Amino acid sequence: MLRITDARTGEPIDAVPARRSLTRVEAHVERDDLSALRVLLVADVLARTLELGGTPVVTVADPPPELRARADALGIRRAEGDRSGAGPALHVLAPDATAVDGIRIEVAPVHGTADPALLRMVLLAAPRRQSVDLAAAAGLDGARETLARWRKSVATWATRPSKPVPERVRQELRAAWEDDLDVPAVLEVLRRVEHADDVPDGARFETYAYADRLLGLELTRDIGAQR
Repeated sequence: MLRITDARTGEPIDAVPARRSLTRVEAHVERDDLSALRVLLVADVLARTLELGGTPVVTVADPPPELRARADALGIRRAEGDRSGAGPALHVLAPDATAVDGIRIEVAPVHGTADPALLRMVLLAAPRRQSVDLAAAAGLDGARETLARWRKSVATWATRPSKPVPERVRQELRAAWEDDLDVPAVLEVLRRVEHADDVPDGARFETYAYADRLLGLELTRDIGAQR
């Protein structure tokens, strides 16, 4: 069960009262900038996490057209529904956003600019309550290298005999994303699996494909590509 920190109290609580209760994830965006884009991204990952745990989700947001286009470029799924829908709500918003009732999941601001192709990876690699300075070129270079290497590796592993995700790895992944949506810890699990001597290539492929249901990094996109 996902435990999330409620910004109103600073305490972790169950994200939903019942695992299969319909839940609204409401992204509150009041500007058209990278900080608002990060709010939409966190809402997207939150919805994916709940779905992986068996909770039906409806995502609600009303971004301006320019922000919606930038969100599309990051693979952020389009919102649906409206704020008056049934079910409990989780509110994803910036720290200075207009106050709302219910569980508040705050997202720190983003400064600078970056290649849109790398932005999702860069933002996922930072804790959501930590501000991100995109002027840190080393971080961008590292994201570019890691993303390219993982996509190439996944395409190679896909040609090996299939093996299931090792149970201990599955549990590590779920423990990470159910612990206050700790996406950086999910990425760390993938880094360990990449070099683990006891994980067959077929199991590496299934692990990365499974984790990408949360990450949305298109890690399988190069499968079958001409090499």
